[in-house]
Amino acid sequence: MEKKERITTKEKTKAPAKAKVSAKAPAKAKEKYIEAIGRRKTAIARVRVYASETKKGSYNIEINGISFEKYFPSAKHRIMVCSPFASIESSYATTVLAKGGGVGAQAEAVRLGIARALIETLPEFRAKFKSLGYLRRDPRMVERKKFGSRKARRPQQWRKR
Repeated sequence: MEKKERITTKEKTKAPAKAKVSAKAPAKAKEKYIEAIGRRKTAIARVRVYASETKKGSYNIEINGISFEKYFPSAKHRIMVCSPFASIESSYATTVLAKGGGVGAQAEAVRLGIARALIETLPEFRAKFKSLGYLRRDPRMVERKKFGSRKARRPQQWRKR
């Protein structure tokens, strides 16, 4: 019978360590940018709009390191995110760090952040954004559950006997 060689834990080869993906927005080449924050429900979006203007009709928006077309597969959400740029008929390079909430809430948070950042650079569009509702922070939040109740407003079921 042949002896089987045992490999000790020290002799095992280790798999190469995975590269850590940072949650920070990708650094542009020291370009100037304007930062704004958009919120909706529990979603928070930190938006950086860079000074360089991009081609008309093409939106250079990067969300959490991914292009916004891949991040928001629904056309409704993509239109929502691009709407501030479409209303001023120009586009700027934009990076976004979005956290929390769902896809719809993140899309609205990104839109609010982009609109706030554009107002800082182009204050003449403030009235237009206000009339379109892009500067409105939706205050609706989930109501908390109360003690003694099954949900926020649903009381416990009452039984006569």
